[in-house]
Amino acid sequence: MSKYRDSCLIRGDGGRAIRGILDRVGDKWTLLVVATLDGERMRFTELQQRIPGISQRMLTRTVRHLERDGLVTRTAYPEVPPRVEYELTATGRTLIGPAVKLAEWAVDHNPGIERNQAAYDSRQP
Repeated sequence: MSKYRDSCLIRGDGGRAIRGILDRVGDKWTLLVVATLDGERMRFTELQQRIPGISQRMLTRTVRHLERDGLVTRTAYPEVPPRVEYELTATGRTLIGPAVKLAEWAVDHNPGIERNQAAYDSRQP
């Protein structure tokens, strides 16, 4: 039995928990935010500047989800103007290793995947 199927059977939820987590970390921005926060505490604007293409709305939404999941902490300082900083929690830091492995896999396999896509597309009417 595969590790995935075994995990689903142990939990008894048919893979619901795994799908929920993959939905969160597999979206367009989550891993970029997590990787950007790796080892650093950052203000919102600095975080946004380091992630090309992310809108203020999407960054706000992403860090809120990560905070809700317990992967990021948000610290608001009672200053004028207000200052808010984000950093990974201990649980959030455990995501770095698997994220790096996934990124390495993507880099290693992307040329072959692109060749397969081109070959498939050339066979389509």
